[in-house]
Amino acid sequence: MAFQDLLDQVGGMGRFQIIQMVFLLIYNTMANTHILLENFTAVILGHRCWVHILDNDTVSDNATGTLSQDTLLRISIPLDSNLRPEKCRRFIHPQWQLLHQNGTFSNMSEPDTEPCMDGWVYDRSSFLSTTVTEWDLVCESQSLNSVAKFFFMIGMLIGNIVCGCLTDRFGRRLLMTWSLFQLAVTDTCATLAPTFLVYCSLRLLAGMSTATTLTNTVLLIVEWTTPKYQAMGTTMAICTVSVGQIMLGSLAYGIRNWHTLQLVVSIPIFFLFISSRWVSESARWLIINNKPEEGLQKLKKAARVNGMETSADALTMEVVRSTMKEELKAAQKKHSLCDLFRTPNLCKRICLLSLIRFATWLPTFGLIIHLQHLGSNVFLVQILLGAVTLPANYLSFLALNYKGRRISHFIFMSMLGISFLAKTFVPEEMRTMRIILTTLGGGLSFASVSCCFTHTNELLPTVIRATGLGIIGVCGSLGAALAPLLMILETYSAPLPWIIYGASSFFSGLAVFLLPETRNQPLPDSLQDIEKEGKVSGKTKQEDLSIKVTRF
Repeated sequence: MAFQDLLDQVGGMGRFQIIQMVFLLIYNTMANTHILLENFTAVILGHRCWVHILDNDTVSDNATGTLSQDTLLRISIPLDSNLRPEKCRRFIHPQWQLLHQNGTFSNMSEPDTEPCMDGWVYDRSSFLSTTVTEWDLVCESQSLNSVAKFFFMIGMLIGNIVCGCLTDRFGRRLLMTWSLFQLAVTDTCATLAPTFLVYCSLRLLAGMSTATTLTNTVLLIVEWTTPKYQAMGTTMAICTVSVGQIMLGSLAYGIRNWHTLQLVVSIPIFFLFISSRWVSESARWLIINNKPEEGLQKLKKAARVNGMETSADALTMEVVRSTMKEELKAAQKKHSLCDLFRTPNLCKRICLLSLIRFATWLPTFGLIIHLQHLGSNVFLVQILLGAVTLPANYLSFLALNYKGRRISHFIFMSMLGISFLAKTFVPEEMRTMRIILTTLGGGLSFASVSCCFTHTNELLPTVIRATGLGIIGVCGSLGAALAPLLMILETYSAPLPWIIYGASSFFSGLAVFLLPETRNQPLPDSLQDIEKEGKVSGKTKQEDLSIKVTRF
């Protein structure tokens, strides 16, 4: 934890950190838009079967006389139970006898209808094109629409696994730079994908790079700031999700073609990739990984940018080595994934944080990837959700600073659970109230995510922080992947998914009390720091017990 002393000398939050943070927050904002991109590029439009006499431009007016479009539709497409045209079936032959009946003729026998053999006609009043219209992901193929989202989530899961190990080995900045390049290439190429399988494969790679970008930007923010500002940095990183939501909703409202929209959010990342050369590697990581000379140069650069020339001149290799003697000694040993579970206190933290991340991501993604089910105006819901999460994140920042990490997480997760459970008692007819509860739940969920990220980063040691975040991120990705599957339960009981989301929220809030409080505590750098904390905590408990016994 001695790095804290070096950071205090060069400035824990100065011009250097602000410039660094601006770049990192922009990267975060653009990466987050790709998580939510398919809320607009994969919207399922209204559709019906293509019919020869209705949709063939070569059919002359004389062939159908003076019949209107509605009349031709009635004799060509059967009606469903709601007396609306069927989306996935058509009559084998035009049913002219329906023109002479006063009532509807919805009970057609099976031989009289057939699936859509010649394709579909889509309602393009809201969107000119989506991936659904591109590859006809409707009717029997409608489940494939969820496959693309699942591929992206699997990509994030793989990214969390690979990113953790590689980041601790090769550095935060290198992996972040590569992931920006990979995200720009894959999602730009996805626009030109010739087949749906190629599109899903590219989205999987995009998911991997998105997870890597988000993890490393937060790591660089946290490791370059003092404990006083770490909660602020993490909260601002979570706020980029809100900014990304508002920006994406606004862009999608103006751009109704999925190819154009995907290009608009993908091509700028090439410029962000170029700008990443001005982002500095974590000096904390460099020193802990036995690169003190490079770490010293980064610290001197930070001191000069912060206007602390005297501190920059006073910093020498002898000062770095003497200040971080124990950490440099511990850095001689290379750590692996197994080290996470060999240290009892660290193993306990990893297991608890994994459960909490899973229980936090489950309700969060249950909300943000089902916008089409929450309201008819998906643009308004997206922007409204983003606007509400901004003040919610500010409240989480205040709570983290004044109430601590554990109690803040518990409060927001409990309120989130209440909002989910309250939603189950609101009837479907009260659509406005349901949207209000959903929007409130979205704000509370992101406030909870901010608390979860802040606490997690402060509980893991620098030498293996990214690897630990990778394991924890895998559990979060599993929760995110499970969230859409739970919505299938709506076919059996509409409130059931929301009850599960609410129970998950309460569980996450209670489990956090099994972890130590980290407010205003320095970041641990080595595995020994974690064990020392455990011993100090154990001694404190014994002393408190002896005092109570003596007083008695």
